[in-house]
Amino acid sequence: MPSYKIGRLSEDIKRELSLLIRELKDPRVSGMLSVIRCEVSGDLSHCKVHVSALEGEAATREAIRGLVSASGFLRREIGNRLHLRKCPELHFIADGSIAYSAKINEILHDLGDPGAETEE
Repeated sequence: MPSYKIGRLSEDIKRELSLLIRELKDPRVSGMLSVIRCEVSGDLSHCKVHVSALEGEAATREAIRGLVSASGFLRREIGNRLHLRKCPELHFIADGSIAYSAKINEILHDLGDPGAETEE
């Protein structure tokens, strides 16, 4: 029997973390930080949060240091907003998917549109 509670909770945590990150006053955490995905463990005690910054990998690592220092505040706020009895412990992981997709987009842009050249 599939359990939808973990999937729902993962998406709720992702949504709330995205909002809370914008409210943080830590200068290490930039406004261009995105929560890519959240993975909640089966016993709801741990949550892996994959984050990525548009500025690159170094900015992502620096933002993770700020998020780790604010993890107590983030846990408390998530627990209050989602009305959880026990909020999972947050583990932040750097994810380079935004920088990777920007690089692919740049490569595709450099290739150009071959259909536009033949119409001239």
